[in-house]
Amino acid sequence: MQGAGKPRPFLINMTLALGIDPGTATTGYGFVRELPDGSLEMVAYGVIITPKELSAPERLDLFYQELNKLLAEYRPETCGVEKLFFQKNISTAILVGQARGVALLALAQAGLGIAEYTPNEVKQAVAGYGSADKKQVQEMVRVLLSLPYIPKPDDAADALAIAITHLHTRRY
Repeated sequence: MQGAGKPRPFLINMTLALGIDPGTATTGYGFVRELPDGSLEMVAYGVIITPKELSAPERLDLFYQELNKLLAEYRPETCGVEKLFFQKNISTAILVGQARGVALLALAQAGLGIAEYTPNEVKQAVAGYGSADKKQVQEMVRVLLSLPYIPKPDDAADALAIAITHLHTRRY
């Protein structure tokens, strides 16, 4: 697990959301807090990496363990997960679907409210345009979270975008 940021002490009337960009080799995660004035604050982000030399069950087990560690450390109140979208490579789609299933299981076991978003819904919510390119979305993540730089790697920036989408969407 690689990440950035440290948890803040418990603060009243603030919602902490987790965004997840699932994958078997690399899963991005991002924790974003909505402050009482409606502004957003990045709490932590990073990626969970599973070594390719492990078998698929071992990778999924490692992913499950690492995600549960994050849930225990940050204790989010709600979560957004990227929906599986069409993949040209069926093997990749199956592996991503397995990782999504493991993530959804861990989140449900933690008692979290879970929402799922397509990539176009995330682009629309963050950049205001459902066909925005990756760079536009990443720049808006940077701006919305008042960060001095675009978060890296891309999977983590995508997860932050999913958390932002979830916080914006759940109001309605």
